[in-house]
Amino acid sequence: MKEISGIQLSLDGNFLYTHEDHGNENEIYVFNLKGELLRKVRIDGAVNKDWEDISQDKQGFTYIGDFGNNDNLRENLAIYKVKIDAADHTPVLQTTTFYYPEQTGFPPRKKELFYDCEAFFEHRGFFYLFTKNRSKGFDSTSLIYKIPNKPGYYKAELLGKLKPGGNFDEAAITGADISPDGKTVALITHQNVLLLEDYQGDDFVHAKIRKIDLEHTSQKEGICFKGNHQLLIADERASKIGGFLYQLCLN
Repeated sequence: MKEISGIQLSLDGNFLYTHEDHGNENEIYVFNLKGELLRKVRIDGAVNKDWEDISQDKQGFTYIGDFGNNDNLRENLAIYKVKIDAADHTPVLQTTTFYYPEQTGFPPRKKELFYDCEAFFEHRGFFYLFTKNRSKGFDSTSLIYKIPNKPGYYKAELLGKLKPGGNFDEAAITGADISPDGKTVALITHQNVLLLEDYQGDDFVHAKIRKIDLEHTSQKEGICFKGNHQLLIADERASKIGGFLYQLCLN
């Protein structure tokens, strides 16, 4: 997959669901953990404007984040709910659309380009989004938003700002997931894994940040938990770099 943009492990742990971003098909690709493509699942009722991440709830429903917004111009941000099974196509079961109330310009000023997003997860009936900072004078700030997992149009609730520090490759967030036990949030950048730990409820803003330097820079855009102590990471293929699935043991 050249432009892999999100990965999610199936509820039974046997399959990996992936997708590509802007300009690619409205499809979820199902792989085994050896990297072999098993089938393509077409999503009926949704267009891949810019699918940037994928998540799953405890009931096994899959969510596609169509909220890529490189130029901070979009006003049609959406999350689609689907059920992936043995069929080669599946309908959208729920559409959640939303807006960021803090964004008043489309686009904002170059130093306020905070409203691209490539990272989210579903947790206890809500979606949590971590924006990708594209502002001039990058300072590692990511905005954390909360949206109800319900059909309709919602004002995203700003929970606060996360500022892990570092340059764009080190700190611009491109994927997210939460561990099955809900105790750890994992964020991926081109170079680092950022683990949010020791938070209360969904107060991720005040979490302890543990940074793992992967000592390797590529366009890493997919991350998901495999159990509570392992991560799967995927990167886009560019020239001779990337196009791989990696496993990281946290303990």
